[in-house]
Amino acid sequence: MLLRLDDEDRQVAFGACLGRALEGHGRVHLTGELGAGKTTLTRGILRAYGHAGAVKSPTYTLVEPYALDDVLVHHFDLYRLGDPEELEFIGGRDLLADDALCVIEWPERGEGWLPAPDLEVRLSLAEAGREARLEARSPHGRVVLARLAGMAELSSARSNEEGSAAS
Repeated sequence: MLLRLDDEDRQVAFGACLGRALEGHGRVHLTGELGAGKTTLTRGILRAYGHAGAVKSPTYTLVEPYALDDVLVHHFDLYRLGDPEELEFIGGRDLLADDALCVIEWPERGEGWLPAPDLEVRLSLAEAGREARLEARSPHGRVVLARLAGMAELSSARSNEEGSAAS
C-alpha cells in the first residue's frame, strides 16, 4: 500500500488510522531518513489510544513506554544503538512481548536481534509532504492492511504506483 501524506496533520491522521487498524498489538518497523516523519507517525498511532501529550523520540533512552487504557505501547528509537545486543540489556525480549504494540524507529540498527515485524512502514520525503509505503510481513500485518484499505478517511491519501512515480 502506498499513501501520500501532504502535510503533518495528514501524517498524524494516518498514524491514528494505523493505530486503530493495529488494535493495540503487533510490531511495526518505521524506516526512512532523518526527518522523514517516523516520530510524527508514532504520535498519530498513540493518539488512536487516547494519548494527548507530547511524543518525543526516545533517542537516548532507546524506548518510551505508554500505558494507555487497555493498550501498552513501546516506542523504540534505535538510532543511537551501538550494538543490537544492547537491546538484551534493556529487557528488549520482555518489551517485545506479543501483548504490547511495539513501534520501532531505525529497526535496521537492531538487525539480527529484533524479531520480524508485522508491518513495515517506509517513509520518504515527497515534495512538501511524505509518502508511506506499507508492507505486511505477517498474517497480522495482512489483516492490518486490509483494515486500512477499508477506512474511508484514507481515501484521499491513497496513491497508486504510477501516480506516485509521476509526482
